[in-house]
Amino acid sequence: MNMKKEWHAHHSGKAASVTEAASSRRRSGPLRQEALKDFSFALPALGFLGLFLYYPLFYSIYISFTNWNMTRPIKKFVGADNYVRLLTSEDFYQSLKVTMIYTGMDVVFTLGAGLLLALLFNVANSRFYAFMRGVIFLPYYVSMVVAAMVFIWIYNNQYGLLNYLIGMLGFEPVNWLVDQKTVLPALVAVSVWKGAGFAMILFIAGMRGIPSEYYEAASIDGAGRYHLFRHITLPLLSPMTLFLVITTFISSMQVFQSVDIMTNGGPLKASNALVYWIYTMAFDEFKTGRAMALVIILFVMILALTLVQWMISRKKVHYEG
Repeated sequence: MNMKKEWHAHHSGKAASVTEAASSRRRSGPLRQEALKDFSFALPALGFLGLFLYYPLFYSIYISFTNWNMTRPIKKFVGADNYVRLLTSEDFYQSLKVTMIYTGMDVVFTLGAGLLLALLFNVANSRFYAFMRGVIFLPYYVSMVVAAMVFIWIYNNQYGLLNYLIGMLGFEPVNWLVDQKTVLPALVAVSVWKGAGFAMILFIAGMRGIPSEYYEAASIDGAGRYHLFRHITLPLLSPMTLFLVITTFISSMQVFQSVDIMTNGGPLKASNALVYWIYTMAFDEFKTGRAMALVIILFVMILALTLVQWMISRKKVHYEG
């Protein structure tokens, strides 16, 4: 009798486990189908990214290890020779120096001007201030090609507007785009003119997101305008500041159009930024393999410096709540 009960219990448990497994398979089937259906919706986007982003990236890495010259179709593998030649070249460090100086000035002056303009024009319910914000923001939508052409006329040493105003003040005209000392500040001014309005709008948005209770409580405790700005506005604007620093840094490291149109990398390579050097190396000298190596070096540098900025700022960025 006991053996019958044991046999029955064993086979009942086995049947229950089989039933449970079959039920689990029936449940997992629709879930798997649903997951495949969701994945199928992402396939066009993944195909687009693979074709236009990842394939060119990996192919560029491959080309950087060859001596490919666009005047001949043969590509010979040369290993790290392109990287060694670049990293031991004085021209590379000169171009890197130009790029870093330009980037540092552009980030500081664009964000500084944007913050000052935000403090000045952060007035709600005023048509005049709204109009002025629109006027200041408008250059952001102007093509860099158009802006560069306009500033070439402004900087002209004979009949340019800037030298005309300087002459009215009794000073000698300046060769803004020909003098090595003034060419980079002149290029930075174009970028600041275009980008300060964008920074202003984002700073204003950040300021209006700060609860007024903080200012009211600090004012009751006797804090003045400077202390309100120093201890409330600046810390709570730090997320927006971090975003602007990173985006402005990345775009400044890739400066090309203004250099190409206004200076052609001169005078004496004083404005020969890395991206412009990549362009001339690839399409003027036809050293495509070496130009691709420089592209990869620049990509790694921008990625590394962006990560460093993000890590340093983690302790200094304050998120409300």
